[in-house]
Amino acid sequence: MKTLKFIIPVIFLAMGTIFYACEKEEAELQQTEEISQEVLEKLESLHFNTSDVSFGTVELPDGSEFNAYIIEGDIAMTAEQLEAMKILDIREKQYRTYNLVTNNQTIDVIGYTGSGNALSSKMQTALQWAINNYNRLDLGLYFNLTFGTDYQSKDIVVYQVSGPAGGMAGFPSGGAPYKWVQIFSGIDSYDTDVVEHVITHEIGHCVGLRHTDWATRASCGGSGEDANPYGAVHIPGTPTGYDASSLMKACFNGSEDGEFGYYDEVALEYLY
Repeated sequence: MKTLKFIIPVIFLAMGTIFYACEKEEAELQQTEEISQEVLEKLESLHFNTSDVSFGTVELPDGSEFNAYIIEGDIAMTAEQLEAMKILDIREKQYRTYNLVTNNQTIDVIGYTGSGNALSSKMQTALQWAINNYNRLDLGLYFNLTFGTDYQSKDIVVYQVSGPAGGMAGFPSGGAPYKWVQIFSGIDSYDTDVVEHVITHEIGHCVGLRHTDWATRASCGGSGEDANPYGAVHIPGTPTGYDASSLMKACFNGSEDGEFGYYDEVALEYLY
């Protein structure tokens, strides 16, 4: 779901405007290879925005790392996961991600408190609020939250890494949610509602939600490709145009309240 990239940061800060893209600064990623045309074509065929794709390392709480493509700023996907994603027939008119979590299950979430990658007190509070956002919808998924260091058996691990304000996650696979939610240390300078927004957004990716403005990145100032005639797979009952109230916008600002927009709830209730 969501790392932050400061788009023209000096200009925006000088103007006194708080406007951050939900993606990690490209400079923070260790570039290990150029993105091949074949990879870009596969991503495009899956209706991902290919205007900002990089390849780097994702750090885990135990200090280990894995390589992944970073797509749309805050979505991590390994080469194996990309290869396994099927290309849907564009005649299908649902709007959803290509992989979802198996319905009617409990998802065990842990807020990591171990040294080096521990969530701050503010992040822990925001994580609890984020989990409350999902559980109050009474979905076919229930999120069980604990805090600690024994994360191996957990379905989703939320932990802190050094970086600009934002976070990063990925999409489900094999019916399970994406496991690793990185929350970047820079977000701790914002109020708890904004941190709640980022964490709720990233967990949204873990269960299969896409950026609502994936094609145009209108929330980031419009720096993206035009949507093709089909765009992403549309969830019935939700807008096909830009939804400024969506928590799943690609970018956010310092006044977010951390709550789902109306159509975010419609989407989740349709999927789960």
